[in-house]
Amino acid sequence: MAFDIKMIKGVYNRMTERVDTAKTVVGKPLTLAEKILYNHLWDGNAETAFTRGKDYVDFTPDRIACQDATAQMALLQFMQAGKSKVAVPTTVHCDHLIQAKIGADKDLQNALNTSSEVFNFLASVSNKYGIGFWKPGAGIIHQVVLENYAFPGGMMIGTDSHTVNAGGLGMIAIGVGGADAVDVMAGMPWELKFPKLIGIKLTGKLSGWAAPKDVILKVAGILTVKGGTGCIVEYFGEGAKSLSATGKGTICNMGAEIGATTSTFGYDASIERYLRATNRNEVADEANKIASYLTGDDEVYANPENYFDQVIEINLDELKPILNGPFSPDLATPVGEMTEKATKNGWPLKVDWGLIGSCTNSSYEDLSRAASVAKQAVDNHIVAKAKFGINPGSEQVRYTADRDGLLDIFKDLNAKIFTNACGPCIGQWDREGADKEEKNSIIHSFNRNFSKRADGNPNTHAFVASPSMVAAVAIAGRLDFNPMTDKLINQNGEEVMLKEPVGFELPPKGFDVKDPGYVAPIKDGSNINIIVNDDSKRLQLLTPFIPLGSEIKGAKLLIKALGKCTTDHISMAGPWLRFRGHLDNISNNCLIGAVNAFGEATNKIKNQLTGEVGAVPDVARAYKAAGVPSIVIGDQNYGEGSSREHAAMEPRHLGVVAVIVKSFARIHETNLKKQGMLGLTFANEADYDLILEDDTFNFLDLNEFAPEKQLTLEIVHANGNLDTIKLNHTYNAGQIEWYKEGSALNLIKKGNA
Repeated sequence: MAFDIKMIKGVYNRMTERVDTAKTVVGKPLTLAEKILYNHLWDGNAETAFTRGKDYVDFTPDRIACQDATAQMALLQFMQAGKSKVAVPTTVHCDHLIQAKIGADKDLQNALNTSSEVFNFLASVSNKYGIGFWKPGAGIIHQVVLENYAFPGGMMIGTDSHTVNAGGLGMIAIGVGGADAVDVMAGMPWELKFPKLIGIKLTGKLSGWAAPKDVILKVAGILTVKGGTGCIVEYFGEGAKSLSATGKGTICNMGAEIGATTSTFGYDASIERYLRATNRNEVADEANKIASYLTGDDEVYANPENYFDQVIEINLDELKPILNGPFSPDLATPVGEMTEKATKNGWPLKVDWGLIGSCTNSSYEDLSRAASVAKQAVDNHIVAKAKFGINPGSEQVRYTADRDGLLDIFKDLNAKIFTNACGPCIGQWDREGADKEEKNSIIHSFNRNFSKRADGNPNTHAFVASPSMVAAVAIAGRLDFNPMTDKLINQNGEEVMLKEPVGFELPPKGFDVKDPGYVAPIKDGSNINIIVNDDSKRLQLLTPFIPLGSEIKGAKLLIKALGKCTTDHISMAGPWLRFRGHLDNISNNCLIGAVNAFGEATNKIKNQLTGEVGAVPDVARAYKAAGVPSIVIGDQNYGEGSSREHAAMEPRHLGVVAVIVKSFARIHETNLKKQGMLGLTFANEADYDLILEDDTFNFLDLNEFAPEKQLTLEIVHANGNLDTIKLNHTYNAGQIEWYKEGSALNLIKKGNA
């Protein structure tokens, strides 16, 4: 069944005219990304050629997807917007609040027992406002979207950074904060700086142990975690056409790890096959009518250097499997080179766990390839040295894989089959012994491997690989195992060489499922009342933020973050996920993972009012209670990682007025703006070094806040010395209005009053 087919036909019906008009205006052939962007302009047909990396443009996305952790805050905000129904198709997916521990059935029941208040809230809000609801256990948001909602040439936004997964079906799909989603839910335009374009030409064809995951692991190694910032990555070439749709999805998914706005592939035969296999013949038929508009123009791909801002070429014939990590998803090591590198860096070579799943690699194809490796171990009497955990991507994938015997193969290796949910990938893993914080290594097919992310243990060294490599390394129990050259010893003392993995692009018997887990909203939800108890520990109705004003003086330094500071450091997930709908409670994790530049400890900062050392949230609350504003200082690519807007809302709630850094990750910078804060960068990065622990700050010209105009900050040191520095910003006129009103949501409410 194809959801929202009328909407999809509407997108396709206007596409030829809008793209042809855009070609005339731009005066040259277009990439796929440009075709989709110009087809989704809020103002209709293009009248001007937009400048990449400079012009802010209003778009009209086709749909929205929210996962349960971020949906809480997004929907709490939407409830204030004064609308009776969402303006575009929207879905909520319950995949984050299910902890992996024992196995699917018991873990799911435990989640239902402990988070029923949140699930019931999300279900009732969805019903009231016309939102599709996917029950706990239905699957991971991005796999469910790929199977049901993604369509070539579409534009969607989602309250999760890995929304970009849908690029595997030829979409422009972008992760945003909840406030951005609220704009679109309320029928307003969605603003984005027109992205730069990176073209990645894939030649050849994958073979042997190489998998689609290795393509993005290679790209991450080339571009690093910030190399794609402000860019859309477009894959093309014969190598791109040779990949499966779910393989394309894997590559797009981890584009979030290079900071890319999104990634995408042109419509081709593999995307058509996937659409038809997932009961969307009508979408495929419609796409075939305008197929040339759903990929980049021939001239673009023939001479990519003339149309992209950067071009990278990768020969899939030569690509070998890669392991990325630890602690950063861009630290790439080709299989076969790990022994020397791990020994040099002190990475534990013994592997304790192999985890397969997550939104990145949980398709039928992924499970079948990994199962082909696991079956060799079973058939050859090889005992797996590491423990296994499996998270199927959706109930449809789980049911089909179970029907075809794939899950039984993993069970023969004593694997734990967890719920169709995120689980360990986002820290929802009750791992036995993690509290001991012992140094260890794990390998997984997830996308991120930041410190503490999977199990809360800062000494867990997590490495990212393809599902088939995860299976091989976990069976061997050694990080430096190379299945292309190394042999294993079975229970009979015999040497066994693993054969290359094989898998199925699509299930040979087709997909099947009894209950996919979808609940459609009622037509008229006006009589549904949403009740949030005042004494709830999980949910809290929002109070509008008060504007910060044009006179900020006497602000104290809260923390100067040293080095990598992701949204996981600013607002941890794991056990804190239960408070995602309660701003005051979750604010108790604000910046507790950030490394303080003074002393290089976490969650230990100086309270300038008392001289004592305290936890970051406690000191922030003390400043707020005293009426003293505070400021956060950060390093490069501040706020990389998840789209979670809590990383912006928590500091705002605790009295932080400005975050000043060397550079921002895109989503986090936008989230700060949306919450009515100052997100600023040092005009001179070396000024970061001027900031001292006892500093006080005065903004000297905030009353002149204007687009493309620097702000001036006076730094008052404890000894009375002064430094005056310049700060850059990327606020346009509309975003400055968000600041003046206290938040973007306040502006929406004002407009709907």
